Amino acid sequence: MHGSELQERAARRAVELPGAELTHPFGEEWDVYKVRGKVFMLQTGATGEPIVTLKARPEDSHSLREAFPDIIPGYHMNKRHWISLKPDGELEPAFVDDLVTESYLLVVEGLPKRLRPVDPATFGQRRDG
Repeated sequence: MHGSELQERAARRAVELPGAELTHPFGEEWDVYKVRGKVFMLQTGATGEPIVTLKARPEDSHSLREAFPDIIPGYHMNKRHWISLKPDGELEPAFVDDLVTESYLLVVEGLPKRLRPVDPATFGQRRDG
């Protein structure tokens, strides 16, 4: 995805997630997406290019950075637990959706059960009626 397409795609997915909200605690240059007050995605162009920063399990973070040149350590975040996605690469839109969803679910898993807007263990599974 080129230029701001990456951020637009990630933002569309983020706002679809239950309880997600867009905030600007660091000013207008940073879009910060939270669930129940906890950050799961950040977007900025302050780096000179539009990037998306997401939470990831440490083992996944390492593997993703090894497999995709467009995935780098999280910009201004803990490099073990966060990744940043760069535009103009080979990341498929559906894969970006999956990474946003996984970041959201990691944050939801850390919330007390009474505050979780979804059950992370079953979110996204189809129910046959």
